[in-house]
Amino acid sequence: MSQRHRRPYDNVMELVGWTPLVRLNQVTRGVRTPVYGKCEFMNPGGSVKDRIGRAIVEAAERDGRLRPGGVIVEATSGNTGLALAMAAVTGGYRCIFTMPDKMSQEKVKLLRAFGAEVVITPTAVPPEHPEHYTQKAKSIAAEIPGAIVADQFYNPANPQAHYESTGPELWEQSEGRITHLFAGAGTGGTITGTSRYLKEQNPEFQMVGVDPVGSILAPYFHTGEIPEGTPYAVEGLGSDKLPGTLDLEMVDDFVTVSDRDSFQMALRLTREEGLFVGGSSGLIVHAALERARELDDPDAFLVAILCDWGEHYLTKQYDPEWLRSNGFAPREGRRVAELVAERGDGPLQLVTARPTTSVRMALSTMNTHDVSQLPVMQDGTCVGSVQEGSLMGRVLEDPSILDLAVEEVMEPPFPVVGEQVPVDDVTRLLTRGNPAVLVRDGNGIQGIVTRFDVVRTLTGAR
Repeated sequence: MSQRHRRPYDNVMELVGWTPLVRLNQVTRGVRTPVYGKCEFMNPGGSVKDRIGRAIVEAAERDGRLRPGGVIVEATSGNTGLALAMAAVTGGYRCIFTMPDKMSQEKVKLLRAFGAEVVITPTAVPPEHPEHYTQKAKSIAAEIPGAIVADQFYNPANPQAHYESTGPELWEQSEGRITHLFAGAGTGGTITGTSRYLKEQNPEFQMVGVDPVGSILAPYFHTGEIPEGTPYAVEGLGSDKLPGTLDLEMVDDFVTVSDRDSFQMALRLTREEGLFVGGSSGLIVHAALERARELDDPDAFLVAILCDWGEHYLTKQYDPEWLRSNGFAPREGRRVAELVAERGDGPLQLVTARPTTSVRMALSTMNTHDVSQLPVMQDGTCVGSVQEGSLMGRVLEDPSILDLAVEEVMEPPFPVVGEQVPVDDVTRLLTRGNPAVLVRDGNGIQGIVTRFDVVRTLTGAR
């Protein structure tokens, strides 16, 4: 029996934290490296920011800056505002939030539903402009007696909240096996606090920051120079300035993901995993899957932060018309089943080897069927692969290899995709070291698609 919620809580803020860790199963098909999602959208306010909203208010109360009847002012993309609004309700405070005009109407309406005042500011202004949402929050607070700026971008309570909660949770939930964490940086608090804790537990732990294309954080991490930021559509992460709560010493790598890939992965997480998340979660998971394919390590343990609840974006990424009008609609293209059908060789033909098949027989099979690679199958599962070029090279160096079993020389298994997967997705799986993918239908693995098949369809050949 579950031990959760066995006793009543004093107020809603006690529900913050201890969000579930869930393995991703469908979007990771063909990827041997396990990837998990940290379901921060299951916090009571629907986002990872619930952790810092509570922490910031409690810290301000402790140091005497926030007194009964006080006012909390903050520049927010929405989620921190909602977390602060919840804390304000339970503490009896008034709150005022400034938000860029690119944010979804759901977030604005949610804040107002909690009794907050919302001031909308233009997105396309530089950070020092008086109408920039961070500058606007400061000017509002300066005019109101008893008001404080929550200052999530510079408040040390922000990363400390993650050091004290998110990091220990991930360590316990993974039983100390977590090797990589993928998170975005809006303020940098999640990355800084969580990474600091996990690196203390395991110095080999890797923190990977994920940035939208257009943000300055990833370019600055790699070059040490601050570029001019450009607009991007995904919400809640990335920045046009360096946040004070981001400690880049805690980051091992920073990667970028496009708006399109972010929104499409968020849709896949909803439709394939049942995880109803926002675009920032799609951005982070996209990056985690790319790294998982590169690592190809079943002993690794990758975690992606699933930042917030998808209901915040019903009028944006979950609205087909919004996706089309902004150029983010799914590309129309053929599916794998169509590509295979166009080969003109009838039903999917899968020529395989068994782990106990000799190298001599495997090479003979490839020659007979005029193929350059064989999946090694056991009980309906691909457990490895052999490729003609590399195998023949080894035989020329040592002819005795011909009498070995394939399992002694085989390479990693090929990725597996469903027959309705778009050809564009298959193309990304076909790397120099991975010449083919296997195709699964309702009856199991039934066929194979190679680099040659994809190149042929791209060039219009039949």
